[in-house]
Amino acid sequence: MLTFKNFNIADWFSFYRIFAAPFLLILLWFEERELFTWFLLISYSTDMIDGFLARRLKIASARGSQLDSMGDQITFIIGLIGLLVFETEFIKANYIIILIAFVPYIIQMLIAYGKYGKATAFHTYLAKLSAVVQGVFILWVLFFGPIYWLFYMMLILGLLETIEEITLIFIYKEWASDIKGIYWALKDKRRLKK
Repeated sequence: MLTFKNFNIADWFSFYRIFAAPFLLILLWFEERELFTWFLLISYSTDMIDGFLARRLKIASARGSQLDSMGDQITFIIGLIGLLVFETEFIKANYIIILIAFVPYIIQMLIAYGKYGKATAFHTYLAKLSAVVQGVFILWVLFFGPIYWLFYMMLILGLLETIEEITLIFIYKEWASDIKGIYWALKDKRRLKK
């Protein structure tokens, strides 16, 4: 049975991102752009902290990896909703290219749920780079306004990362976490498990 004692400090940073979502949605409802952006920055910051603590304190776990991924996805979706609320014109002007980049992500999630019954938590180097660029882009737009080269970089990295995730889903017969990338996956004996 899981109790609060079963969770470590890194898990609690992931929980913060999950539990902060309703508060962020309330800030969006009241169109509190500045407060929303600062609290979103805190959420993105906890993503870096939880991974660092898990590695540094050697407390990484499959559960923690799943919590981290859930927190990442929720924070990203909240950030996108923030862009939709506060930068509607930018979203309208670019909705086709956003859909082109977002549809493969939905497909990847469907494949993962179909195969594993849950989302992936590979945390590849490319996924980490993509998440950083996504966070920087979303926060930059909310603080200062859109920069198109950063927007295109975010979309390209997101597409590449999604392709890598789909490839890894087909490589691993069972759910696995913390895979550095395709090169490392091909050397990983866990992928051969039935």
